[in-house]
Amino acid sequence: MSEPRVKRIKTCLPLCKTHFSSAGSLARQNFPTVVEGSLCGVSTLLMEVSYRLEALAKIFEQSDLALPKVAVYFHQESVKELERAEAMLQYLTQRGGKYCSKNIQRPGTEEVCAILPALEIMLNQWKEEMSVMVELNQLAHEYRDPHTASVIKSQFIQPLVPKVKLIGDLLTSAHRVGCTSDSTGGFGEYLIDRLQETLTIA
Repeated sequence: MSEPRVKRIKTCLPLCKTHFSSAGSLARQNFPTVVEGSLCGVSTLLMEVSYRLEALAKIFEQSDLALPKVAVYFHQESVKELERAEAMLQYLTQRGGKYCSKNIQRPGTEEVCAILPALEIMLNQWKEEMSVMVELNQLAHEYRDPHTASVIKSQFIQPLVPKVKLIGDLLTSAHRVGCTSDSTGGFGEYLIDRLQETLTIA
């Protein structure tokens, strides 16, 4: 059965331009090539998110900017993002697809020296990830792949919703207690670090 022709004008999906399709795989069934390539590209995006969050964790472990609970939170979220990437790769393999190894981009966090820009980076990252996952879900529907659409919604979109809300609320709190975009946040950053219950999410 041939794949449906779908005209897509604009996309924010990180497509794998060098993807080698596994069209001859015995495990492959009703798995559109464009969905396979998108899963491959999104898996790399999740790895980059994990790398970026771990880089932020290291910043808050430094002696001149020691916010241990913040560092632990970023590290925990980095591990979760890596687990999400591995789950997507496992699903890709189960469907008979292949992953194309690619270089992971630098985290781009070198100039971060306070909690406010770190939280902004995290919020923007998760909003981008949410947008990508929603489009991937729509792509699967358009190419008549309901199984992939269901997996993306339940395992990748729904868990992101409370994360985005948490970081949005935390950013509001950071502004209220006087956190800044440089290293002069002082007591405000200390208060944010003490909000251990706020910095945990199921």
